[in-house]
Amino acid sequence: MYELGRLNPDAFANSKKIPVTFVLDGIRSALNVGSIFRTADAFALEKIYLCGITATPPHREILKTALGSTETVDWEYFTTATEALRKLNANGYKIWAVEQAEGSILLQDLDFQGTESLALVFGNEVDGVSEAVLQDCDGCIEIPQFGTKHSLNVAVCAGIVAWEASKCYKFK
Repeated sequence: MYELGRLNPDAFANSKKIPVTFVLDGIRSALNVGSIFRTADAFALEKIYLCGITATPPHREILKTALGSTETVDWEYFTTATEALRKLNANGYKIWAVEQAEGSILLQDLDFQGTESLALVFGNEVDGVSEAVLQDCDGCIEIPQFGTKHSLNVAVCAGIVAWEASKCYKFK
């Protein structure tokens, strides 16, 4: 780790984080949740909110894919995503669902300013972000796709969006 220039967990805990919070609403696969924790660590995201049926650490399958990132990424559990979004909204976050929806903005067309706190909502692997949760969001971000399938794995999706958001905070 030293040769790679990586922080140890204590130094990481005290480092500046990108003001991005992931909201995971009803994610069925604990393996996906663990992978998203690892992504949040890689990009130094602020926090993860786990909502509804989404598994929470120390679930065995989360730990299998998180590779210790459940110890380095702050997280909080909410019974509903609506409850989590209320808290984020009260704290001044811009809230964007990552979903294919009417009126969505393509990821590459969204101009993250890199100055505001941002919450990104990811929905259930089958049903996506619910209509009720979409109503509590400022808008929808869509990742363009060009193949025969019309969806991405939620953990892959989180990685793509985290990279795009991190460019606005780290490289401006």
